[in-house]
Amino acid sequence: MAASIEQHDIIIIGAGLSGINTAHTLQTEMGHRKFTILEGRPVLGGTWNLFRYPGLRCDSSMNIYGFRWHPWSQSHMIASGQEITKYIEEAAEVSGIKDKVRLSHKVMAAEWSSERQKWRLEVDANGTHRTYEANFIFACSGYYSYDKAQEAVIPGLDDFQGKVAHPQWWPEDLDYSGKRIVVIGSGATTITLLPTLAKTAGHVTMLQRSPSYIISIPNRSPINDFIQRWFSVKTAHRLLWWKDALYELMFLGLAAAFPNLGWSKALKSSMKKEVPDHVDADVHFNPKHEAMDQRICMCPDGDFFKTLSRDNCEIVTDVVDTVTKEGITLKSGRKLEADIIVTATGLHIQYFAGIEARVDGKLINIRDHYAWRCCMLDSVPNMAYITGYIQSTWTIGQSLVTRLAIRVLKAMEEKHAASVTPTIERHQLGIKSHLTFDTRANYVVNAADRMPKTTNEGPWYQRSHPFRDIVAVYLGNINKGLVFGGVRGIKEKLV
Repeated sequence: MAASIEQHDIIIIGAGLSGINTAHTLQTEMGHRKFTILEGRPVLGGTWNLFRYPGLRCDSSMNIYGFRWHPWSQSHMIASGQEITKYIEEAAEVSGIKDKVRLSHKVMAAEWSSERQKWRLEVDANGTHRTYEANFIFACSGYYSYDKAQEAVIPGLDDFQGKVAHPQWWPEDLDYSGKRIVVIGSGATTITLLPTLAKTAGHVTMLQRSPSYIISIPNRSPINDFIQRWFSVKTAHRLLWWKDALYELMFLGLAAAFPNLGWSKALKSSMKKEVPDHVDADVHFNPKHEAMDQRICMCPDGDFFKTLSRDNCEIVTDVVDTVTKEGITLKSGRKLEADIIVTATGLHIQYFAGIEARVDGKLINIRDHYAWRCCMLDSVPNMAYITGYIQSTWTIGQSLVTRLAIRVLKAMEEKHAASVTPTIERHQLGIKSHLTFDTRANYVVNAADRMPKTTNEGPWYQRSHPFRDIVAVYLGNINKGLVFGGVRGIKEKLV
């Protein structure tokens, strides 16, 4: 007997921050539409439940990293991974979204049928195979692989007789008390790890090939305390959201409008004021790239810089020559003895959680497709992929593209269309392509063959800063670049 196919209106893939926020926006803006959330893991939370490394935290203010519709009522702005997971769970519970989540439902494959005007999903439901169909899909599974990290060639790593740990899969039983640790990396993860490891480790060395920009930010604010004390929780959250959002937008807007205003010089000067006297800032805090080329790392109350003042902590700027049984030999000839090596070398970018997706039998190879307003792919009907910003606060960007995708859904309803397909004009195919994200971070640049392309023309633009997204969401021509298909297969192109 053939297995039954479960019919749905809309399916959201992923129950992390993006999935829950998308569900709430859909529930609020289009309450008549029914949706189901499929989550591959047995718990909510996404990134914040997956990662377990010491000191895990967000480096954006929770006033804007959190949801606009669910208040962050704590006095501190930088939340730990556990706090964020709890926050997401509470938000899902209060909004009623949790009841629409199916845990341990991992989507393995997806195929669009033009004849049926539906997506068919093959799902591993806690070991049982199930098949779902839906007219529209929101892919809210993030932009990196849960199963694979960015490949980093570290010669001799297999010869190391100590323990090797990657932050993405931190061993729960790893006891680093009194141990000599070398953390390879200079990004946000390393900046987060160092202060926590140094509290109990025998010695911690941060080994970086090139420096990053790091800003010290206060974890509490007198203004925030005043607002939270004198206003209701709901009103206070609304005021704090606008305060922090406008501050970030103003900073990004000025940086985009005046790139030569001396941002890099100002940030380097700021770092030098924070660095302990015995640390050579000209060597270890003198990035070669411009400040806006990559994400700026944040550390609450300067905890990273304070950690460098400890006797058991140091920073080394050099290149690995080889890993030996006892530690690491650098190109300079220096040897770093270690009991534990932590490879904080970056994420492996992967769209759609690695799901094998097809359109009428043809495999979707993401690198061959162009991104329509950074939320849909050309020639791929009825699927929106939801991502946030990687240069600034994720949730602001995620919320904007979700609203954009919902505008598309509303346009479909107005036109009584069963499908919508981004379609790029032939003359645009010869235009030089760009990365989806406007950044020069290594893990993004190295993933060019795993990301959709952009032309930076019309709706096929590169995602660079919030202002472009805001214009697209509220003022942009939602029909440009889209082909709507009627329920009877009659196609209408709107430009």
